Amino acid sequence: MTLKERLERNLTAMRATSERLLADFKTPEQWVFQVHPSCNHALWFVGHMAQSDNFFLSLVAPGREIALPDFQAKFGMGSQPKSDPTAYPSAEMLLGVMRERREALLQVLAEMNDDDLARKLPAGTPDFLSDVGSVFELAIWHEGQHNGQLTVARRALGYQPLF
Repeated sequence: MTLKERLERNLTAMRATSERLLADFKTPEQWVFQVHPSCNHALWFVGHMAQSDNFFLSLVAPGREIALPDFQAKFGMGSQPKSDPTAYPSAEMLLGVMRERREALLQVLAEMNDDDLARKLPAGTPDFLSDVGSVFELAIWHEGQHNGQLTVARRALGYQPLF
């Protein structure tokens, strides 16, 4: 299996896991449920995944990212989730953006070859991102980390583990 095939498989599998975890969040109160006031909630997760994939697109295919007004402030790194569901767009809207941004990221990956994946990133990119392929790897790892937070919230709401 090639690097490109592994990246595509893992991006798709990780998102499928996220979708399974998110399927149990139904009411506005569940979407913003926090195990602790400083913990992330499911609605923040959805917006954060959309914001993150959009950022990853800006690194691997500049110009393929889109304007997401208020997403950085509400869902970007360092943002603090609020327990008020009216502070956010609807779950349906956020899920749509999250799904569309992942499809865009997968489309960019589909268009790449080994040389594209090995291409160095622009100056100023964090040192832990060595090349374009490492951005896709980060997308997988990053979503998995946040899935752990979703799992804890689901369990606290009384749902059984998926695995």
